[in-house]
Amino acid sequence: MKSVIKITMFLSMLVLIISCGSKEEKKAPVESKPVKTEKPVKINTSEEGVNLHYKGVGEIKSVELGPVDEKLAEKGKEIFTSKCSACHKMGKKFIGPDLQNVLKRRSPEWVMNMILNPEKMIKEDPVAKQLLLDFNGAPMANQNLTKEDARAVVEYFRTVQQ
Repeated sequence: MKSVIKITMFLSMLVLIISCGSKEEKKAPVESKPVKTEKPVKINTSEEGVNLHYKGVGEIKSVELGPVDEKLAEKGKEIFTSKCSACHKMGKKFIGPDLQNVLKRRSPEWVMNMILNPEKMIKEDPVAKQLLLDFNGAPMANQNLTKEDARAVVEYFRTVQQ
């Protein structure tokens, strides 16, 4: 029995050596299909040159901003603290971007669209795609907020600008 195993292993090794040993063997070229790649979109994170009219991808097309509504901002702060502060900090980058002064970099519509449907924004919006790359592929979690909740968070963001 042992000799059968030894002979089988010897023959297996011999076949392996013979099949790998020939350098002159020509292999048929492997056809490769072009891979569709997107060029990274450079986004401006500074206040200069940012298009604050860009609304992103989503159902929010217009946001009316009047004087800061303190009551709505307080509700937004509560929502931000309970739903967003695990990944976002004011005044510093964390898991997600620094959101202090976000309304100097993004339109209120873009912010609300990102809050309401981050999956769609990451899939279709070039700015959101770049942010995903910039933050190590950590996608924003959908917190299932209502339009009213998202508007309250935007109002809170208006109060934390410098």
